[in-house]
Amino acid sequence: MASAVSASASLKPAASLVTLKESVSLKTPAAAKAFGLKSLGGRISCSLEEDARAFATKFAEAGKVAAVSLAAAALVTLPADAAPKRLTFDELQSNTYMDLKGTGIANQCPKLDTGVEGFAFPAGQYRYKKLCLEPTSFTVKSESPFKGGEESFQKTKLMTRLTYTLYEIEGQLSVAKDGTVSLTEEDGIDYAAVTVQLPGGERVPFLFTIKELAASGTPDAITGDFLVPSYRGSSFLDPRGRGASQGYENAISLPAGGAGDDEELEKENIKNAASSSGTITLSVAKSDVSTGEIVGIFTSLQPSDTDLGAKVPKDVKIEGIWYAQLE
Repeated sequence: MASAVSASASLKPAASLVTLKESVSLKTPAAAKAFGLKSLGGRISCSLEEDARAFATKFAEAGKVAAVSLAAAALVTLPADAAPKRLTFDELQSNTYMDLKGTGIANQCPKLDTGVEGFAFPAGQYRYKKLCLEPTSFTVKSESPFKGGEESFQKTKLMTRLTYTLYEIEGQLSVAKDGTVSLTEEDGIDYAAVTVQLPGGERVPFLFTIKELAASGTPDAITGDFLVPSYRGSSFLDPRGRGASQGYENAISLPAGGAGDDEELEKENIKNAASSSGTITLSVAKSDVSTGEIVGIFTSLQPSDTDLGAKVPKDVKIEGIWYAQLE
């Protein structure tokens, strides 16, 4: 059998095996047995072709088993994909840059271990600082990936790094005697470029933001509208050199007065960097008057990128947690 395997390794096509089968002839049964041959009448025919096929089949099956075993071993040895432990604000301040580098903690909002449930601040005028909004879910309203399915918010896969959290936002907050809360956004890192992918493979870029937010309501539902700037600025030029504030008015291959004035190409030629609007609802879960800290959850609904007016925007729903400090 070893000789058969050695011979089969040096042989190329099955035709060579057939030729060898017709030409090989051994007279002694011992030699035939040694070379993996079998007797046909008074002659000996080569069984190398059958041995080679059997060996190839066994080798393929063994390869599959080995691949499955290696995959299983890899799954066992790989560490679990767990989120890093969430820290309080004081714990975050006690860490150095190298302590947080590569851990993902810098993308998280602080937690609040002290205080009471709900909103405990008395009526008055406050200034909030270090407002942080950390998304935990991105869903996009799109057609169902299944035939005949209705349009709904689809789960997505994040395509960008862990740089989507808004932080260091500040503004004014007032609490009325009836408990109504009003807040306005003034400054901070209040936008982040994010790209997600739908189940069908389509990628949806958008600008997660709460620019110029003006919201009011009870602590359970502080709702307001905000500005959503264009994903690309007015000075951005597309591959054909067209832009909103600079560049060509038409593509070079589509001059004005010709095909460039077609209605279908108007949205491609005439760039639109206008802003849109979104809506957000903030809910207070816990607060601590002694430290001025507040934590809660939020739900935001805003449009996606329009490619400077060339595409119809999709509705993006963002859900997550938020944190702030009142002074």
